[in-house]
Amino acid sequence: MSGSLASICDNVSYALSLHTRAITTLQEQASTGNRVNRASDSPSEAYRILGLNTQDRSLAGYIENIQNLIGTLEISSTVIENMASELADSRTVLTEIVGGVYDNEGQERIAEKLNSTLEQLVSLANTKHANQYLFSGNNTSAPPYAVEYSGGQIVGVTYQGGEESRRIDVAPAVEIEAFRVGDDIFQANQREAPIFLGGTGARNGTGTSNVRGDVWLMVEHDGSNYRVSIDDGATFVTVPAGGATNQAVTDSRTGCVLYVDTTQITGTGVELVRVPGTYDVFGTLMSLRDILKNDREVSPQQLLSYVDQCVQAVEEVRSLLIQSDVSTGSKVGFLTALKDTLDSMQFDTQDETTRLQEADIAQISIDLSRREILYQMSLSVAAKLMSLSLLDYIS
Repeated sequence: MSGSLASICDNVSYALSLHTRAITTLQEQASTGNRVNRASDSPSEAYRILGLNTQDRSLAGYIENIQNLIGTLEISSTVIENMASELADSRTVLTEIVGGVYDNEGQERIAEKLNSTLEQLVSLANTKHANQYLFSGNNTSAPPYAVEYSGGQIVGVTYQGGEESRRIDVAPAVEIEAFRVGDDIFQANQREAPIFLGGTGARNGTGTSNVRGDVWLMVEHDGSNYRVSIDDGATFVTVPAGGATNQAVTDSRTGCVLYVDTTQITGTGVELVRVPGTYDVFGTLMSLRDILKNDREVSPQQLLSYVDQCVQAVEEVRSLLIQSDVSTGSKVGFLTALKDTLDSMQFDTQDETTRLQEADIAQISIDLSRREILYQMSLSVAAKLMSLSLLDYIS
């Protein structure tokens, strides 16, 4: 009898514990709304859900990067467009000068206007967004361009940003150039042969010069030989008798070299040497400003000829900016399409996670009611069995 009662008690306790665990699980699912609350609930589905959650976080990170990057590129595009617009205005004014619209005083005013434009372009090139300089490459904490002043005007603009661009991850194994090197945008690097515009007889040498933009060549005669300079007379190189086909003339201020064919020099004076394909936005405006100020006292006819030639330099750097703007716009278009794709992938990921994890509340309510009824029935049966006496067996 005692053995039977012990067995009945064990069986009843086991059955009640099963019902209790089932009821607890169902109540937890009903309260959280999740069918899988821990790995032990369904190991295979829990593993899949963890993987999907990781993917969702990764996609969210990429989408945030893209949103920030689109904003950065759009601001960069606006800055470049404004700079190109300023150069277009300058080109128009210079064309009017060549056409004889302005007198000497007017040219002085245009020189001052070019100086103001130069100040504005340097400011635009040093634009900062979200505490990061847009055109400083991978060194976004420092302004890309340092300015040197003399006599209240800019005489030098030097790039001091990073040498490499900064790239941002926007998708697995996909990076986009976000912060470009300023000199890659504002400076041309398609060097052509130097063009000598004066009447001294100097010509381009056979070597490859490394001077950039516009250079002023000064030719003097010391009574015995010609001598030439490209640093405003700070240093001179003496031309040997009969000249040389490839005479190196060095700018003592920069260390840059211009190779000159001096065999045909027939006179003294100052002449402009253009190096197409090497102009930068800032140097071009500084050169034009100085030409219009005419501190070197070239003839009016020669000055207009120089301005006419330098309009090509303005167009060169303006075209460079337009190309950069088009490239930036293409990146924005690509990123917008990529964001749409990642948004779709994230939606699918979240949808699959929901289907795996979300509980069917209606079914849970039915199961919970059924379990509670079974639990009550088990208690009732247990109470009946535990209340048996000897009289029950006798009867």
